Amino acid sequence: MSLTSILSAEAIDKALKECQAPESFDHKKFFQSCGLSSKTAQEVKEVFRILDDDNSGYIEEAEFKFFLQRFKPDARILTDKEAKSLISAADNDSDGKIGCEQMLISRVSTHCLRCFL
Repeated sequence: MSLTSILSAEAIDKALKECQAPESFDHKKFFQSCGLSSKTAQEVKEVFRILDDDNSGYIEEAEFKFFLQRFKPDARILTDKEAKSLISAADNDSDGKIGCEQMLISRVSTHCLRCFL
């Protein structure tokens, strides 16, 4: 399964264009722009599986640097600061990784995906 089976290619392109410059990535705005904030819990789980590059059940800090490239291969790499900001949005136990359940808990507690995924 690919991200474009869940999100439209146009929405992904729009979201990526909004954060082309280094230090311009805002996870809340990105998830809103690409349409992820309006997806069901099952769709979010599918996106999580796609983003979990090593299939560990977690998205680790190292994977977050290449986060945008999972949406489109020629997208830029996140800066260290952007990657740390992204992971800290839902890393409630400070272990440097996000599990699918953490992601869904963050989603439920805010009634949308804007907190994280």
